[in-house]
Amino acid sequence: MCYRALNCFMHQISFLQVLLLIRQMEHSNTQSGAAKVSISVIGQQAIMDAYLCLLHLTAGILVESLFNAFATAAFFKFVVFSIFEMRYLLAIWKANRPMINGEGWEAMRRELSVLYSRFYGILLGGILLMYQLHNFLQPILLIMYSFWIPQIVTNVMRDSRKPLHPYYIVGMTITRLAIPLYVFGCPNNFMRIENDKNWCICLVVFMGLQASILLLQNYLGSRCFIPRQILPEKYSYYRRFDQDTSLATDCVICMTAIDLSQRSTDCMVTPCDHFFHSGCLQRWMDIKMECPTCRRPLPPA
Repeated sequence: MCYRALNCFMHQISFLQVLLLIRQMEHSNTQSGAAKVSISVIGQQAIMDAYLCLLHLTAGILVESLFNAFATAAFFKFVVFSIFEMRYLLAIWKANRPMINGEGWEAMRRELSVLYSRFYGILLGGILLMYQLHNFLQPILLIMYSFWIPQIVTNVMRDSRKPLHPYYIVGMTITRLAIPLYVFGCPNNFMRIENDKNWCICLVVFMGLQASILLLQNYLGSRCFIPRQILPEKYSYYRRFDQDTSLATDCVICMTAIDLSQRSTDCMVTPCDHFFHSGCLQRWMDIKMECPTCRRPLPPA
C-alpha cells in the first residue's frame, strides 16, 4: 500500500471514529448515562490516539516528501483526542462526581487539573515505558487493546443498562484494528516491521471476544454470563412497604396521586421509602440515579 493511499485511508478512519464518538456522546448525554461509561475505556482510546498523532508526525519527519500528508493525519488524530475524547472524559468525570457541580468554579478547576495531569502523566509514562521495553511491543499492544475490559467489569459491578451504543462498540473495534493489522500484517509496511500473522489473528480474536461480550451485555443483561448463585442480591423497587394501605400519596415527578392500596407494578418504592409511579421513576433514573425527593443515590433498577 502506497503512502498516499495509506494516509487517505487513515483520514477516513479518523473521520469515522469522530462520527462514532459523537453518536456515543449523544447516546449517553445525561448524567446517569455518562456515569455508566467507564472512564478507562475512553481514556485508553484517547491515549492511543495521542500516540498515533506522535507516530504520524515522526513518519512525516522521516519521509520528507510526504510530510504534509502525514501531518494532516496527525492533525486529525490530535483533534480526535484533544477535543472530542477529552470532552467526553470530562463529561464522564463530572457525572461520577455530581457534588462538584455545586461547589463553584474553583472546585471545577481543581478537578480539571487532576484529570489533565493524570492523562498527560500516563501519556508521558507510556512513552518512556515503550522506549525501555520496545522489544516487547506486541504484548504491550495487546494490553492497550484490552480497552473494552474495564467497561465489561463496570457493567457487572454496577449492573449498568446499555452504557455503550452497539454502533460504537462494533465501529470502534473494527477501526482500531486497522493500524496494527497493517503494521504487522502488510508485507510492505512503511515501518519495515516483520510480519506476524499469528499475532494478528490473536489480536482480532481478542478484540472480537471483548466486543461480543459487550454486545451480549447490551442485549441480554450486564450479568447474563455470571451464575445467579454468586450474584449479590439486587434491590427490588416493587418491595413491600410498611404503611397504611388506605393512604394515598403524590408522585413528585408527575404530581399526580399514587394509589398505595393496589400494591401493583404501577408503584415503585426507593430505599429511602419514597413512592413514585413506575414509568415516572424509570424515566427519571435514565437521567439521574438519585431520589427526586431527597437526592440520595439510587441502586440500579
